[in-house]
Parts: sequence; C-alpha cells; structure tokens
Amino acid sequence: MLEEPVEKLVCRLAMPTILSMLVTSFYNMADTFFVGKLDTQSTAAVGIVFSLMAIIQAIGFLFGHGSGNFISRKLGAGDIEEAEKMSAVGFFTSFLAGVVIMVGCMFFIEPLSYLLGSTETIQPYTVAYLRIILIGAPAMTASLVLNNQMRFQGSAFYAMIGIVSGAVINIVLDPVLIFWCGMGVAGAALATTISQYLSFFFLLIMIRRGGNIQIRFQNFKPSLHFFIEVIRGGIPSLFRQGLASVATICLNHAAGVYGDAAIAGMSIVSRIMMFANSALIGFGQGFQPVCGFNYGAKRYERVLKAFGFCVKVAFVCLLGMAVVVYIFAPQLVTIFRKDDPDVIMVGTAALRYSVIAFPLAAWIIMCNMMLQSIGKGLKASIVASARQGIFFLPLIAILPHFFGLAGVEACQAVSDFCALTVSIPLGVSVIREMKREEREENDSDL
Repeated sequence: MLEEPVEKLVCRLAMPTILSMLVTSFYNMADTFFVGKLDTQSTAAVGIVFSLMAIIQAIGFLFGHGSGNFISRKLGAGDIEEAEKMSAVGFFTSFLAGVVIMVGCMFFIEPLSYLLGSTETIQPYTVAYLRIILIGAPAMTASLVLNNQMRFQGSAFYAMIGIVSGAVINIVLDPVLIFWCGMGVAGAALATTISQYLSFFFLLIMIRRGGNIQIRFQNFKPSLHFFIEVIRGGIPSLFRQGLASVATICLNHAAGVYGDAAIAGMSIVSRIMMFANSALIGFGQGFQPVCGFNYGAKRYERVLKAFGFCVKVAFVCLLGMAVVVYIFAPQLVTIFRKDDPDVIMVGTAALRYSVIAFPLAAWIIMCNMMLQSIGKGLKASIVASARQGIFFLPLIAILPHFFGLAGVEACQAVSDFCALTVSIPLGVSVIREMKREEREENDSDL
C-alpha cells in the first residue's frame, strides 16, 4: 500500500471491484430485463421499488464506508485494536438497522408503495415485489459492510467473490421463478432476496481469508466515538445513495404525470446509467484504500498522484462510453421493452440527455471518494449531495414546468453540470491543503 507504484496499485485493487460492481449492477438490470417480458406495469414496479432498495443500500454504505474508511486509516497508522473494534461495531449495527427497516416498512407497505411513485395501475405489482424485497434488508445492509471492510483492507478479490456469487445466483433464479414457476414480478423479488442472503453467507466465509480483521462479537463495543467516526466517513455515501433514491422517487412522480410508459422508460434509463456508473464507482473503490492508507501514513504525494491518475483515466473511459451509448440509445432501451414504442421513445431521449454530461462524473465521483477517504466528511457530503440533491431536487420541480416531459428526461444532465461548479473548488482546496502539509513535512525532515 505504501511502496508499490500507485497506478499499478489502483488498477490491481480496482479490477475486482469493477467486476463486482458491474456484475451486481447487471443482476439489478436482470430483474428489469426479465420482468420487461411481462408487461409495462411490472417493469415500472421494479423501477419504483429500486428507489427503496437504494435507501437500504445507503444504510449499508453508511456503515460500510464509515467503518471501512476508519479501519483503513488505523491500519495505515498501525492501530490494530481500534480497527478490530470498529469492524464489529459497523457489522452488527448495520444488521440491526436492516431488521428495523424490514419490520417498519412491512407495517406501511401499501402507503409506502404510493409514496415511492406508484400509480393505481402499478400499485398491486409494486406491493407484490416490495413485500419480498424487504425480507432481504438485513442481509443487504450487512453484506455491504462486509464487502467494504474487506475492500478497505486491500482484499478486494475476496470481496468480489462474495458479491459476484450472489449476483450469478440471482441471474439464474430470475427466469426460473418468474416464468417456469409462474410467479411473475414476485419471482424476481424472491430471486433477489435469496441471492442477497447467499451473498451474505459467502462474504462471511471470505472475510476469514486474506489476513482480514475478524469480526467478533466480543469486540462489539458501541460508543459515541465509533458512531461519530462512522458518520464522518460514511455520511457522504448515505447522502450520495440516499439522495439518489429520493431523486428517483421524485423522478417517478414527475414522470407519472405522463403515464405508466414514462415511468417505465425512466426506470430503464436509470438501470442503464446505474450499470455505466458502476464501472466508475468500482474504479474509485480501487482508489479509496490507497488513498486512506497513504493519507493515514502522511504520504500525501501518493494520494495526489493516485487521484490525478484516476480522474484522467475515468474521464477518457467515460467519454468513449458516452459516445457509444448516445449512438445506440434506441437499441439499448429496446433490449428491456421492445413492444411499447412510448417506452422506447421516452427512454431513448432520456438516455441521450444523460450521457451528454456523463464524463463530468469522473471529477465529481473521484473528488467525493478522495474527500471521504481522508476524513473530510462535510466537504465530501456537499459533493455527494450536489448531483442528486442540492441541484436535482429543485430542477425536477422546475424543468418539467417549462419543458414538459423533456424537462424530466434532461434533469440529471443539467444537475451534473451544476454539481461540477461545487465539486471543483472543494476538491482543489483540499489538494492545496495536502500539498502544503507535504511541504511542511519535507521542511521538518530537513
């Protein structure tokens, strides 16, 4: 972590995280793909419930990134005892949070489905899908903690095995339960829930390999100190993922004015963009342990070198991806819903708007991950909130008023351009701060 060239190190750590993110995203898309063979309402229902799944994942990321960032810095500083305590606090608290979410949402499942953006015609499908998905909430939150704690310790390969195994099982179970067992949209939910629990057990096995810190109940000693550190390191992820969910709910309501086809079309675009973003996030996750370890060891020059490398590579890759997706947008949407021209029309326009601003995410996401990994929680939270909170939420209310459905379709792209104006000055200020600290360290050595 402290000696290997950062370019090689980031790439080595990023390959398994990119693969696990892509496979995870792919199996999320699998539900949309197979359910899309049923009807428009089922397709829309999967997209609507995904916003709640994103909130559940946001809780998992809060504890996973919060504990993982702390563990990474403490290992870099040589404090093993504190790292072991944090691993237990992050894991057990996240599992309890998942149980609370499951029980609480079950009591209000029907009004919750409308709150998420269901219409009268979509609501029965949403409830059928949501009721089974909620059962998997504890496994979902705890799995994300296990995955991220291993990743921040440099064991991205073992984390990948646990995540990918569950994803492959989900992809296999989807057609079996949806079509062969005749369960419809409920079958897609059951496939996802089964795969979540199997992935959870695989991760419990994987964390015992590769020299990772072991999670032991006797180390579960929750205290204000640990929860403050979890919040400091994980709140940006909560904002990023949680606000993405709120944004999706608002998007569903805004699109619902134009009918079920509009909701289905925007749902498909959300899944495609999620798949594209997953590669970027996986690359950034390869950077995060390098950033945390070296920042904890006061090797600021390596942090800055790794950050610059990641931004450049990500921008070039996203630009190429944006060109391809823009050209083949109709074909991509048709994969998920070929029998509804209205869904294809909405999805194509929204997808093309979205990829125009896609390369900007190279700076926004990498800046957010750097700030989060070095403990700059407030600045990281602002950057994380910008794309789908500070700018998106007002824009989704304003743009449709003036531009109709096109305002809904273009909202994310406009929000990305606005978010860049916030992330650049915040990122540059921290880069200058690290350069100043590096000069002071060098002067003191002399």
